[in-house]
Amino acid sequence: MRFKRRVNLDAGLKQIDIAPLIDCVFILLIFFLLTSNFIVIPGIKVKLPKAVTSEAVDAQSLTFVISSEDIIYLDGKPKTLEEIEDLFEKGSNNSIFIKSDRDASLGVVIKLWDICKKFNIEQIGIATTDED
Repeated sequence: MRFKRRVNLDAGLKQIDIAPLIDCVFILLIFFLLTSNFIVIPGIKVKLPKAVTSEAVDAQSLTFVISSEDIIYLDGKPKTLEEIEDLFEKGSNNSIFIKSDRDASLGVVIKLWDICKKFNIEQIGIATTDED
C-alpha cells in the first residue's frame, strides 16, 4: 500500500485573511471612543475666589458647597439652613469647610458661618484658589 507524503493545500488557504479582524478591532475602537465622551463626572461647578495666602486643611471636616445661585450643598445634596441646624444639633462636628462660588452672595456665607458659631464649631475653613 502506498501512502501520500505530501498534502496539497489550496492556494487560498495558505494565508489567513485578517481583514475581518481589522474591521472588528476598528469598530470596537470607535465604540469605546464614542462611549468615553458621554461619561460625566457628577459634581457642583464652583469658581473659587483667589487668595494670596492659603493653607492645607484636614479632609475629615464637613464640606459645604455654595453655588453661584446661593444653594448650599452637603455631599452633593441641597440643604436649607434649617436642615443644617438640625444636622449640627444631632452630631458633634468641630470643623467645617466652605467652598463658596465667587459669585455667591456674602449673606449666605455669613448665615452659614453664624450657624457654625452658634453650635461652637471651632474651625471654619473657606476654600480659595491661587490660580489665575
